[in-house]
Amino acid sequence: MEMLKRILYPKHRIGLETLKKNFEGKMVVITGASRGIGYELAKTLIAAKANLFLIARSENELISLCEKAHESGCLATYKAIDLRDRDALDQLCIELRQITQVDYLFVNAGKSIHRKLLDSIDRLHDFDRTMDLNFRSLVALSFALQPSLKSTKGKIIYTSSISTLYPSVPGWAAYHASKEAANVWCKTADVEFATFGIILKIAYMPLVHTAMSDVNEVYKNMPAYSAKEAADILIYLALNSRHSYMPWWARISTPIAYLISPIIRFVYRHLF
Repeated sequence: MEMLKRILYPKHRIGLETLKKNFEGKMVVITGASRGIGYELAKTLIAAKANLFLIARSENELISLCEKAHESGCLATYKAIDLRDRDALDQLCIELRQITQVDYLFVNAGKSIHRKLLDSIDRLHDFDRTMDLNFRSLVALSFALQPSLKSTKGKIIYTSSISTLYPSVPGWAAYHASKEAANVWCKTADVEFATFGIILKIAYMPLVHTAMSDVNEVYKNMPAYSAKEAADILIYLALNSRHSYMPWWARISTPIAYLISPIIRFVYRHLF
């Protein structure tokens, strides 16, 4: 299993000196910062001496991260907020517009839900919640920070899912619809924001072992990236010239999957 992981999930290590060279003194905003990938990303950037604005729901973890940042000589503040709360998000955007310079926005907060459409007929809120967090908050925060990102020719890095590159799987309509919406928005904004020097990048992340993914027993024992390894990928993407990341095997398998998509849909119809 370990050998399989090394092949399918190669690590992207970046040395501390390189991290400091690129992030020391930079202003970085991170959503989903209290757990999983966002938490590991924040810790790595604290070591790199970046200044942070951390956004998540879990206040205790945010306070702890800010304390670590202050001990390391970094500037750090936080906002404990549920990004699905539209009024709270509007207020956060007002606060973020006061920041004059932002170098990086890492949009990592996300919600995954697995439920078939027939089981969702009386649960329209499932779609509201996933769209609000996975898509709407990305748009709102990007608009709020557009002036401060423009001033530094900054970058927006969005954590998407590799699953959006394959034929749709039954049971994941709410999740995939919200992620696909965000993907399309990022690609469009990358073109339109280029006038201001702002770059958007999408990380089509494969399976990552986090509290969110490990709820699914099927995923729990599968090879996957750790949250720290996934955070390293986001940094790797932020620093290189590419506009997206996907694992090497996805570049091979996604075209094949779409070529045989009629067969895949036939199988899905009979399995689900």
